[in-house]
Amino acid sequence: MAKILLLGSGELGKEFTIAAKRIGQTVIAVDSYPNAPAAQLADYAEVINMLDGDALDALVKKYNPDYIVPEIEAIRTERFYEYEKQGFTVIPSAKAANFTMNRKAIRDLAAKELGLKTANYRYATSAQSLQKAVFEVGMPCVVKPLMSSSGKGQSTIKTEADIEKAWQYSQDGSRGDVAEVIVEAFIDFNFEITLLTVTQRNGETLFCPPIGHRQERGDYMESWQPEPMETNVLEEAQAMAKKVTTALTGCGIWGVEFFVAEDGVYFSELSPRPHDTGMVTLAKTQNFNEFELHLRAILGLPISEITQERSGCSAVILASENSENPQYEGLEKLAAAPKTDFRIFGKPTSRPYRRMGVVLTHDNVGTNISEVIDKAKNLAQQVKVVSG
Repeated sequence: MAKILLLGSGELGKEFTIAAKRIGQTVIAVDSYPNAPAAQLADYAEVINMLDGDALDALVKKYNPDYIVPEIEAIRTERFYEYEKQGFTVIPSAKAANFTMNRKAIRDLAAKELGLKTANYRYATSAQSLQKAVFEVGMPCVVKPLMSSSGKGQSTIKTEADIEKAWQYSQDGSRGDVAEVIVEAFIDFNFEITLLTVTQRNGETLFCPPIGHRQERGDYMESWQPEPMETNVLEEAQAMAKKVTTALTGCGIWGVEFFVAEDGVYFSELSPRPHDTGMVTLAKTQNFNEFELHLRAILGLPISEITQERSGCSAVILASENSENPQYEGLEKLAAAPKTDFRIFGKPTSRPYRRMGVVLTHDNVGTNISEVIDKAKNLAQQVKVVSG
């Protein structure tokens, strides 16, 4: 059985660990704090600062893993190239991890090298250069740290007065030691999707049914599958996803995000791992959820097809206060609701707006997806995260 070094052990890492343990794999869960969700289930757990390259090297040497699987952005990813030279397998690849952990690298690859349609964009390294970038792309525009996740540090600039505040917020939300930001022109899109894309070691690239989602504060609140869309538009997104994942190389699941507008599909971002919006697949909307697909692709197990089994929605359960011992009220309401499930992530602490769990609703294929979404939203609002 394979030995997997999991770098990042939050809720996505936890579900990946569950998938791995179900078929007998060994998991070493690594995070920056003790008792992280995946660490509660893994065979071994380690707490390090993954931006410390020496500490990362020491773990690789200690465990000699078959696979190194990054699950977060804040990692000294340049070390991955050396690990590959030493014979270790990085998922999806050292190139993919390095390019996608930094919005500058992936955007330039997509727009300049591959010719994918993207929003007009600039970079900035200070409040002053941010002002220049904003004037060049126009307002409204979106500012994002080059290294961040779950919407942290992301804001919208509507007037010149927003620029200084946006710069400070971007630095507060940035991960790692990169101060640079990307400034993107606002796209008047109809909807946005995550297209979960599976690249296989010895098989064709496969696509999950498109996932729609809604965001607040740059973080997803609900995701649903499938997102209704025209076949030709979906095929355009699939072609773009295949092009960029092929260029990045490697096997595994990728969360490729697109804006769908009147004038076509715009590439937005890409994550080389299970995506938070893909938690909707835990509602058994597919024959394999995204974590099972990721694992099978990593291990080289053939995936013949991905089939839609039912419609579903995930809605997040958020904390509203700081707590060292979070407790949950209202879970009995979720348990009593038909065609409903839920996950509590087991995070040891809470803070305002921290994602602590998810409600999952489902119905038959062809059901009006808005009904499935409304049900999940209403149920999620009935759960309260309180101090124990």
